[in-house]
Amino acid sequence: MTGSLFKGNFWTSDILSTIGYDSIVQHLNNGRKNCKEFEDFLKERASIEEKYGKDLLSLARKKPCGQSETNTLKQALEVFKQQVDNVAQSHIYLAQTLREEARKMEEFREKQKSQQKKTELIMDAAHKQKSLQFKKTMDAKKNYEQKCRDKDEAEQAVHRSANMANPKQQEKLFVKLATSKTAVEDSDKLYMLQINTLDRVRNEWQSEHIKACEVFEAQECERINFFRNALWLHMNQLSQQCVTSDEMCEKVRKSLEMCSIEKDIEYFVNQRGTGQTPPAPIMYENFYCPQKNAAPGKATGPNSARRGPLPNPKSLPDPKKPHQNEDIDCMLITSM
Repeated sequence: MTGSLFKGNFWTSDILSTIGYDSIVQHLNNGRKNCKEFEDFLKERASIEEKYGKDLLSLARKKPCGQSETNTLKQALEVFKQQVDNVAQSHIYLAQTLREEARKMEEFREKQKSQQKKTELIMDAAHKQKSLQFKKTMDAKKNYEQKCRDKDEAEQAVHRSANMANPKQQEKLFVKLATSKTAVEDSDKLYMLQINTLDRVRNEWQSEHIKACEVFEAQECERINFFRNALWLHMNQLSQQCVTSDEMCEKVRKSLEMCSIEKDIEYFVNQRGTGQTPPAPIMYENFYCPQKNAAPGKATGPNSARRGPLPNPKSLPDPKKPHQNEDIDCMLITSM
């Protein structure tokens, strides 16, 4: 806290001037304006955080991300989606926190405005009273000075008429001189009275000015401290948001450390494997000699079920050689 600097540095030699007081008031008004700007900044930042949080929440909950993955990588992706959801929620919560800080700044600003207004009303009345009394004093001074000039003229007139033979004329001059002297005395008393009143009013105004300076300085110290703390708190909130996000990212990293390529491959094989025996080779199968060309245990191909009857020979075979013609046909076909 500083010393009482305001009350010793905002005076002027002109009794009617309020430039020092006006300078302090303008500074306080600018201070509240700065608070309002920071308040608006917090509200806009809150809107940005809320929109980002909601967009991120929608992304985490609606957008597919590796949905067909299996086993350990699937588990890591589930952690990833959940932590993205958590990060989004933290940004939405930060937006609420920032709005609360903006509300506190608004309340503080309005409180200071109300306090300043009370002091300003007192000072406005003191300035008005001082100005009115100064005007009355100056008017009394002018009247006093005019009465003094009138008296001086009356005295000069009496001196000039000392050798005049007309006693009535001299009597009028003496009466005028006496009247002017009385007027000077009355105006002098009034002038002195106004001077004394002005001095009292000036002292009262000066006392109120000192009080106002002390109130305004304390108010400004409070404002600077509050504004500084609000900025500090805002930085802490943003820093905590970064820490929270990093903690959530760390959870995803730990889940990724648990991923096993071998386990995921083995899991896929166990769940989706179709067998360990490959298909047998397709062997050549003669249309007319299936029994001789087909190897035991081998696939016979697609024509085995569709084989038709052997064609009728053009001439009867020799009964002594029942298989002669068939062997010849097979040989011919094989040689082709």
